[in-house]
Order: sequence, then C-alpha cells, then structure tokens
Amino acid sequence: MASSLPGRLGWSAPGAMEDHSVCSSAAPAGDEAGLGETSVSARRSHVPSSEVLEAIENVIQDVLESLSKKKAPVLTVTRRSDWRNIEFKDSVGLQMIPYCTTKQIRSDCPRSAPKFALMLKILSMIYKMVQSNTYATKRDIYYSDTQLFGSQSVVDNIINDISCMLKIPRRSLHILSTTKGFVAGNLSYTEEDGTKVNCTCGATAVTVPSNVQGIKNLNSHAKFILIVEKDATFQRLLDDDFCIKLSPCIMITGRGIPDLNTRLLVRKLWDTFQIPVFTLMDADPHGVEIMCIYKYGSVSMSFEAHHLTVPSVKWLGLLPSDLKRLNICKDVLIPLTKQDQNKLASIQKRPYIACQPMWKKELEIMAASKMKAEIQALTSLSSDYLSRVYLPNKLQFGGWL
Repeated sequence: MASSLPGRLGWSAPGAMEDHSVCSSAAPAGDEAGLGETSVSARRSHVPSSEVLEAIENVIQDVLESLSKKKAPVLTVTRRSDWRNIEFKDSVGLQMIPYCTTKQIRSDCPRSAPKFALMLKILSMIYKMVQSNTYATKRDIYYSDTQLFGSQSVVDNIINDISCMLKIPRRSLHILSTTKGFVAGNLSYTEEDGTKVNCTCGATAVTVPSNVQGIKNLNSHAKFILIVEKDATFQRLLDDDFCIKLSPCIMITGRGIPDLNTRLLVRKLWDTFQIPVFTLMDADPHGVEIMCIYKYGSVSMSFEAHHLTVPSVKWLGLLPSDLKRLNICKDVLIPLTKQDQNKLASIQKRPYIACQPMWKKELEIMAASKMKAEIQALTSLSSDYLSRVYLPNKLQFGGWL
C-alpha cells in the first residue's frame, strides 16, 4: 500500500492562490461611515522599516495638522469584519474589496476617544520597536500596561486595525504572534538566528517558529502535508509513527483555531514544496470552520489573505458521510447543539461553499442527521484504526474532497 501512495499523490498542487481575532461589530458613537482603499501592502509579505516609520509619521502628521486647525483629530479604519467589505476569489479565498466602508475613531467623542488614545499609544510603541529593531508579542504589549489596555482582546483588535489602516502586515510592524502550533515530519529548516531545526518524527514535535518569514533553507522529501485539528490526534499519529510508516509527510496542528504563525507556516510550506495539503478535522461545524480558515481565511484577517490562505487544501476527513459508510456506532455520535446548528447554517451560506458542491453535500448530510463526531469516534472500530486503516485508505484511493 505504501508503495502505491506516491503515485496516487503524484499530482501537482494547483497554481498559487487567526489568530482569528474578531473586530467589534458595533461602531462607537460618533463614527462616520465612508469608503477607503484597503489593499494591504500591495500583497507584499514584508515592508521595509523605513516605509513603516514613514507610514506612522504620516498618521501623526495628520493628527498634528488637525490640531493646528483646531479640529478634532480622527483615525479612519476599515470595517474589517463586515461581510459587505469581503469578496470571495477562488484563487485567494476571502479578501477585502478594493474600496471598503470605513469608520472614524474620533478624539472628540466620549465613546471612541479611549480607542483613539490607545491606537496612538500602540502606534508609538510600534514606532520605537521598528526604530530599535526589536520585537514584541501582542501579549507583551498588553502586559506592558494591563490597566491601560483593559484586556488582551482590546490590544489584538487595535493591532489588526492598525495593520489594516497602514496597509502593512503585522510582522513588518515588529509584532509577533504567540505560537501554539506544532510541526513534525520530513522537514528541516534554518531559523533567522542560524539555529538548525529538524522536525523528524519522534515522540515530541517542534513548536511552529515565531518568525516564519525569517526561516530559510527549507528541505523536505514529503509527499504531502497533513493539517490536524487537535493536539490529541496529532500526538496519537506521532506515537503511531504515521509520518514515516506510510510515506514521508509533514504534519501540522494549530491545536484548534490556528494562530497566525501556524497559518503562515502552512502557506510557506505549500509555496516552497507545492505538494498536496490535506486536513483532518472533527466531523462537526467547528472542525469545518477551522478547515475553512486554513483554506479560505477569516473575515477579520481578510486584509492579509494573500499571505495566509491555501485554497488548494483538501478535506480528507472526518467526513460526515464516513460515519454511515464505516458504520460508526451511534453511541459515539453527539447531537448537534443549537449553537452547532447556527454555526453550520452560517457556513452553508458562505460564498465559497457554492464553489464546493461536494463540501455542500457533506454539510447537508451533517444538517440532516443533526449529529456530529470527533475523530476519536474511529477508535470504536479499533484503537489504531485512524493510522492503520482510515488514513492509508483515504490517501491511497483518493478519498478527499
């Protein structure tokens, strides 16, 4: 079976195509809607420090000019989480339309003035970091003054607003995401500081690098990339030596909703090796949502879609149709909650589902059955069914969507 796998997976991946933070949907009082051009950094993954400093200086210059004219300064930001500002493009995923509706963060409005001040505070911190060539995580920024910022989500939201407003990727602002993802398998690379990393499968995995953009000398003989939703499943596959038993591969997990670095690494690996990318998710709305983030991106980060999405991603499992096909015991299935049903209905209405008739059919099966299942449900067939039977058969016979 292993010998036939490389041939089955020998097809070429299609041509090149959050941190899942959510922007507040309610605009502060005093905000005014408008239109603004929002193509981020002309699709560049890196912006020189001199341009970053100039962009921040321009913002401060506008504030000073308003004050000199005795006008209340405002900052104009895009409504990032408004679906009306999003378009679906098959080769990219969810991306912002060229001209989006915007809102003004006013300094003279009691409800928006605090956010105006915090945006200037974080802009100042970014300016100093870029000048001194130092970096900080969003968590570092929050803990620099927890009383001022109030919560981590406030910091996350403002950083994304600033990145979108300046049309500069977050990494060029010298802000790093906290990494929670793991990678293992047939992969080696060199980190920015010269550290050589070997991800050869073993009992433990390697943490996804915090500066994906800086890694180089990537080397792999992997036949495919497998994105695993949950850490427990990822660790079980590691214990079963899945990366080397069947065919050399690279496994990645974002341990749930993927952070920015995990998404960046998947994209970088796909760009570098141009090999198939598969997902292994729970057969539930949450798992489908996570898969869609890897493949099509998220609404709140659509302004960076060109650097984050991998539209060639294939749905390997666990498919809702697999539950009946494999005669999974009903005792291990879980009824969909009302929240699950609402999430599923929301996903079914998204623009990219219309382009995926097989996905649409699977979602209809889930909706009709009103049941969901975790990947662990396969253990009801045998303890090692996932690595010994399910995945090998799927990969050999092309059981992906």
